[in-house]
Amino acid sequence: MPHSVEIAAAVIFASALIHTFAVVRIEALAHRLPRHAGVFHFLAEVEVVFGFWALVLCLVMWALVGANATVGYLEHREFTEALFVFVIMVVAASRPILVLVTNIVMQLSRLLPVRTEVAIIWFSLSAIPLLGSVITEPAAMTLAALLLRDRLFSTHITEGVKYFGLALLFVNVSIGGVMTSYAAPPVLMVASAWGWDTGFMAATFGWKAALAVFFNATAFVALTAKRVPTLQGNEDAGTVPSPRVPVGVTLVHIAFLALVVINSHHAVVFVGAFLFFLGYTQAYERHQSPLMLRESLLVAFFLGGLVVLGGLQQWWLQPIVRSMDALTLYFGATGLTAVMDNAAITYLGSLIPGLSDDAKYLLLAGAVTGGGLTVIANAPNPAGLAILGNRFSEGAVSPLKLLGAALLPTITAGVAFLLL
Repeated sequence: MPHSVEIAAAVIFASALIHTFAVVRIEALAHRLPRHAGVFHFLAEVEVVFGFWALVLCLVMWALVGANATVGYLEHREFTEALFVFVIMVVAASRPILVLVTNIVMQLSRLLPVRTEVAIIWFSLSAIPLLGSVITEPAAMTLAALLLRDRLFSTHITEGVKYFGLALLFVNVSIGGVMTSYAAPPVLMVASAWGWDTGFMAATFGWKAALAVFFNATAFVALTAKRVPTLQGNEDAGTVPSPRVPVGVTLVHIAFLALVVINSHHAVVFVGAFLFFLGYTQAYERHQSPLMLRESLLVAFFLGGLVVLGGLQQWWLQPIVRSMDALTLYFGATGLTAVMDNAAITYLGSLIPGLSDDAKYLLLAGAVTGGGLTVIANAPNPAGLAILGNRFSEGAVSPLKLLGAALLPTITAGVAFLLL
């Protein structure tokens, strides 16, 4: 691409970042200017930000280099991850899957010497993020967010606790997916290039991540348990609808989930499976709740916009990564992740020849450590925000408050990866 396009792309990307941190103020404009409230509500959706600025980039490219070059650029971008996140969110949030996972968590929660509500929160912030190493991070984020929605993010919980809970969920999902070589987007970008299989990931990163996840979740629950209200009656089941789902229907949903996860790199397969899934849910509608299509589409729109914008940032980002020594690379990767999806950071790192083993370790460790600092830091974060964002005041999450709340669990993750 001509350098003028790259400069324009960097300016537009910076504008998107500023827009991300201004969503709360934009939402306030909807109340001040009710005549145009719909537009401001739309622009205040964090999931819309990068898709909107991707459109701006396409228009600028069309003006600078013409339609053919613009379409050619878009056709060479890889949107498989965005499509996968959309599909996995819908399938994982379906009623049979959610009922199954919730019932398992509730049964296990009764084994802990604390109130059921508190135990479910602990499992949702520890075991389920680690489960993301098996069912993929977006699926784990979706399930954990749905379990936490009526317990940790109810109207009875203070805003401060909600921000710490959301930040902790983001951090733990980001580091919880490194126990295998296929479940976390930043790991996927380097696993093949660097020859890292699941055994290597578990032995090198996994156990450290697990310790940090359990420490973060336990410390958070210990400090906030008294603020969690006791749910009554049907509320105790939270997201579990009644009547029960037949075992056969649940098994079919599990099969669809497994098919999507196993073929997560092959859009032609998992999209085809998703179309059959839609048909199945329609055929057995009485055992379903409304599918989470809107939220999932918004998240896919967000990630697609990030793919379009991020593809033209390599000219300034890769030299920064290349110029760092091993330890500086860790802190640099953690910081850069806050403003650039961590998968993009590791992808650019994988293109740098001659990286030492220590540098490779610290690059990935830094990328996953910073995955909870902002909404854009890790691909599954928008999925959690889509489910939990309306539980905050004014229906929007402040990026600055989220950043502040994420510092402590991020430091814990950093200590685990650097000192253990």
